[in-house]
Formats: sequence, C-alpha cells, structure tokens
Amino acid sequence: MRILGLDIGERKVGIAISDETGFLARGLGSTNRDGNEFEKIKKLVEEYKVEKIIYGLPVKLDSSISAQTEKTLFFVQKLKEIISIQFVPWDERLTTKEAENILIEADLSRKKRKKLIDKLSAQIILQDYLNSQNPKEEELT
Repeated sequence: MRILGLDIGERKVGIAISDETGFLARGLGSTNRDGNEFEKIKKLVEEYKVEKIIYGLPVKLDSSISAQTEKTLFFVQKLKEIISIQFVPWDERLTTKEAENILIEADLSRKKRKKLIDKLSAQIILQDYLNSQNPKEEELT
C-alpha cells in the first residue's frame, strides 16, 4: 500500500511517497499553489495507486488551532472533494525547522534549501507517520 505525504504551505505543497511496504518515505517534490495543485495531487494518487494521504496539520506549540491550521483544513476539504481515499492529519510541529536543520547540516546554499524544504518537510511528516505504524525491532522481541 502506498501512502502520500503532504506538507501544505501558503505558496507550495511538499509531496512525499512511501515505498510499497510502508516503511520508507521519499520526497517527490513540491507543487506551487497556483490552482493546478489539486489535479497534480490527484494524478499522483492515481499514478502511484495511493490508498491514504497523510497531511501535516500545523498546530501551535500549545496544541491550539491557528489561522494556518484552518487554511490547511480548508485545502484538505477541497482535496477530499476530488479524491476519495482516507486522509489522516499528522502533527507537523517543528518539521520545517527539522528540515531546515538537515539542509543546513548538508551545507546547502540558502537558494537550494528554499527549493528542497517543502519536499523534505513532507518526507519527514510521512516518515514520522510510517514509524508510528511500524513496530520497532526491540518491540518485536
């Protein structure tokens, strides 16, 4: 089963996909919020035979809802109107900061970081979800 991960921002949507086993997330890229993003996401869902979408839900550090949370939920509601699969919200607090730190450690220029940040954030969101669904090796023994 393939799972799509989304990091929904004001200007871009970062996109990641799981492998077929549901253990590993990889970034696919990002798409601009230009009015065509819904069709692009729908096409990816069909192409990869996605059965579930995990989307980052931006809540405040105190777990309260923000204006960005409401914008994200509105975006997801519109997406649900054209894609009939399961949607799962995932707490995305600090994922952009984590992605930024990874890219800084990789010694990428600011320009390159800007191009990759949304994709990497989506990958982190999806990988966190996948990790929560798959028991750790020590839990199996």
